[in-house]
Amino acid sequence: MKAVVVHQYGGPEVLKFEEYPDPVPGSGEVLVRVAATSVNPIDYKRRAGLTKDFYPIHFPGLIGVDIAGTVVKIGPGVEGFSVGDQVFAMADNTYAELCVVNAAVLAKIPRGLDLIQAAALPLVTTTGNQLASATGIKAGQTVVVVGAVGNVGRSAVFTAKQLGVTVIAGVLKRQMDEAKTVGADRVVATDDDTAIANLPPLDAVADTVGGRTAEKLIAKVKPGGVYASVVEAPQNSAKYPSVKVVHVFSKFDRETLEFMAEAVRDGKLVIPISQKLPLREAAEAQAAAEKGGVGKILLVA
Repeated sequence: MKAVVVHQYGGPEVLKFEEYPDPVPGSGEVLVRVAATSVNPIDYKRRAGLTKDFYPIHFPGLIGVDIAGTVVKIGPGVEGFSVGDQVFAMADNTYAELCVVNAAVLAKIPRGLDLIQAAALPLVTTTGNQLASATGIKAGQTVVVVGAVGNVGRSAVFTAKQLGVTVIAGVLKRQMDEAKTVGADRVVATDDDTAIANLPPLDAVADTVGGRTAEKLIAKVKPGGVYASVVEAPQNSAKYPSVKVVHVFSKFDRETLEFMAEAVRDGKLVIPISQKLPLREAAEAQAAAEKGGVGKILLVA
């Protein structure tokens, strides 16, 4: 098969589109023909060697987390999937034409959702859902979702609204207009100290950004409230011992992924897709993703 192979850590130029051995499904595994994958920050952090202490690449190796495709072979002991099923998941080594996926982390794509579009969803929607859930917020409470126009942030806003929570979208001043489309009850500019000072006491914060914004917002959380984050904890969290700080790592959950994907299919949640590039152009895709911006970049196999 063709795959995007990494022979050494470095910039986007180390991503080489070349021949790589076909994977073979073992017990409990499914072989998927990849229709598309997507570019996530974890992908370019791995490529650059920033995660080598806990998530290394074994050279020559592959990267990639999101996958959407079609089942082409079933390994021993797998039940519930058939050849021809359209599936998606968070997996490993997805920048390739073929990918072996543990059946336990595989989900069927909801009927009516585009196969290529589905590749944008697994990591960001699952993470956003779990970030919002980690705050423990309940109906009638108030949460700020920081980075609400990002894909994880949008997913967290949607999840919180499903719980009956008052959601404040925290974004930069230049993102204020765009933030009005994510479904939050109101918007606050996180780079405006006066706006943050004027926030009401918060039951929770769901953070996708970190940095100085986190240090300012933790001060607004009520005693007994929760500061949940997918990035680093606020540097000044020790000053607020009454606030519970929770670090969220995304974990696969089939029901969550299916629920979020159905919301996208039904137009209740929008995960923007900014570009669709051929898999062979993974280097260009990662270079573009590292510059930032709204919208997922998909790699179509």
